[in-house]
Amino acid sequence: MESKTIAKIAQIASCLEVSGFPKPGNVHRTRDYDDMVFEDFLISGVVIGDTIREAAENVDENDLASAELGKYILEAVKETDNWIANNTNLGIVMLFVPISVAASISEKFSDVRENIVNLMENTTVDDAINLYSAINIADAGGMGEQDEYDVASENANQELRNNNQTMYDVLKISAPWDRLANELTTTLPVCFELGYTEYSKLKKETTLNMASVLTFLKILSEVPDTLISRKYGDEKAEEVSTQAKELLSFKDSDDFINRLNEFDDYLFENKLNPGTTADLTAASIMITLLDEKFQ
Repeated sequence: MESKTIAKIAQIASCLEVSGFPKPGNVHRTRDYDDMVFEDFLISGVVIGDTIREAAENVDENDLASAELGKYILEAVKETDNWIANNTNLGIVMLFVPISVAASISEKFSDVRENIVNLMENTTVDDAINLYSAINIADAGGMGEQDEYDVASENANQELRNNNQTMYDVLKISAPWDRLANELTTTLPVCFELGYTEYSKLKKETTLNMASVLTFLKILSEVPDTLISRKYGDEKAEEVSTQAKELLSFKDSDDFINRLNEFDDYLFENKLNPGTTADLTAASIMITLLDEKFQ
């Protein structure tokens, strides 16, 4: 697929995800937060386009290490930082870059998932260093505090080089407690088997807005959000997932929208932000759009 098409798909997916409302616990078109607003996310979705296009057009499929995934994650975060004061899209970028590069070297949609796996397994130490820089610029947690390869450590880069730790390696360390790291070091099971399956079906049955919201709820109901887990513990994350599952059981009822708004208010008032679920939803939308363009 052409790199310019992939870049447009990434931009569209970003904007569709954040436009979903009410998307419980997250910024959306009728809900701003004190430190970030709806328009921040729209801008973020637009400004990553050039970086996604460059990443998709500069890979040698015979030398997957040349993809430089970490470099493009860092460049996308830097470009976002030029326009937005907060971390709005680090997680999305971490998913979008390998998906985009994989799409660019795939002849058909069924090749994309395997190519993501191959790209991740061929990442380099430089990719890891660039990922750490991106995380620090975005001022994002998630890698976890640890004795080795602590993202906030002044010696992190040297430790990575001394121990030949690639981006895949450091994400593998974080995979037990970070869903995005887990996705990127397995086969993106949530994005491909849950989110993409749900969104592609819903897109044919309902509005684009409701397709995004219901896909978000579906993922949240089955996959406890690790951003909530890190802030408030696994038990609270499980509780939120249970609430999402219960809410989905009313999706065909007349009062579903009222219940949806109530859930959004509850999460917002209790500072329970399923941000990882939003990232997974955005990637699921992108994968669906790629599938449509491959057909």
